[in-house]
Amino acid sequence: MYRYFIQPQLNKFNNSIIGYELLIRELIDDRWKLPQYFSDIPTDIMVDTLLKTTASLALKVGAVSFNLNRTQIMNEAVDDALMRCQDRLRPLKLIIEVTEEPGDEKISNQELLGMLSRFWEHGMDISLDDVGTGENSYEHIKDFLPITAELKFALQNFDEHIQDRSLQRRIRRWQKIAHDNRQRFIIEGIEDRTDDQVADQLEIKYRQGYYYGKPHLLKIEK
Repeated sequence: MYRYFIQPQLNKFNNSIIGYELLIRELIDDRWKLPQYFSDIPTDIMVDTLLKTTASLALKVGAVSFNLNRTQIMNEAVDDALMRCQDRLRPLKLIIEVTEEPGDEKISNQELLGMLSRFWEHGMDISLDDVGTGENSYEHIKDFLPITAELKFALQNFDEHIQDRSLQRRIRRWQKIAHDNRQRFIIEGIEDRTDDQVADQLEIKYRQGYYYGKPHLLKIEK
């Protein structure tokens, strides 16, 4: 069985929740666990669970985000289902967080860009997750910037703490990229008051992390 856990994303400057990230989990041996590969999740189950989860959130927030890897994005059944889902949920906006998994490397940026453009034209937002780590260098993601609404910088991907000056320089660089392209910049992985205070000093408006709310299972109708 699969269910979505939700974690709030907030605008720290006015102390408001702007949306939720949906984090899918699989029930194995009475414990909720992260699936090894998102692409292993049956499409019909993923979409049905998404619809039930977002329906209960539609009147509370303006947007929900969830992860898709390249393999899922290039699956026509997934794409068609998501477009139907967006039509059904308006004015709630779906935000597609593009993630990377083993096996995705066979899908070129141009192929991915074509499919993401369909989502964008259909009123969904595109979010590039984990910028600055792994394959997500500026050179690797620059082709997607014209249709991207959001860049996410994950502190948990780094050995350095947010107080580290070198990490702050990385953060400021991606802040500038987001600002120059008129995109939201979200920092995730804020775990305590010290993290929060440093994010204040860096003037980061949008945030996510355990300090503001841990992921929790959302009750949905059967």
